Amino acid sequence: MILPARFPAGRLDDSKVLHPRVREELAPLIRARARAWAVGWAWPEEIDRINIHHATLLAMLRAYRGLDVAPDLVLVDGRFTPAVDRPCRAEIDGDARIPAIMAASILAKTARDRWMVRYAGIDGRYGFESHFGYATRSHRCRLRLHGPSPIHRRSFKL
Repeated sequence: MILPARFPAGRLDDSKVLHPRVREELAPLIRARARAWAVGWAWPEEIDRINIHHATLLAMLRAYRGLDVAPDLVLVDGRFTPAVDRPCRAEIDGDARIPAIMAASILAKTARDRWMVRYAGIDGRYGFESHFGYATRSHRCRLRLHGPSPIHRRSFKL
């Protein structure tokens, strides 16, 4: 995610505290005004094989590689940075403080939420359209009842 200097960051916030409807309203604005953006994915099999931490770094690397403009500095929310060929800085709580990280997190969550809603149309047993894959009580109950779907990571412990 590369935002222009004059990006209107006033409505941006930590994507975890924004209502999904607000994230959906902000996503087109972010995509339209960003200098560059990309979403990176890691798949359940990869999470099971390399663990959630390394899969997250892999998804960040894929997003970075998807940019059509190279950033001067890669800012990442958290404590760790992906292995990229640019200077990086990890920012604890960056998704609540730094507009580019906030915007990237909003795009990542809206992409994930849309993917979960689409998958719910394929397999409605899990209620992905309402919990988006978070380990809510409803999700855990449905997982116990139906067993894991093809998109569940096998390493998740109920």
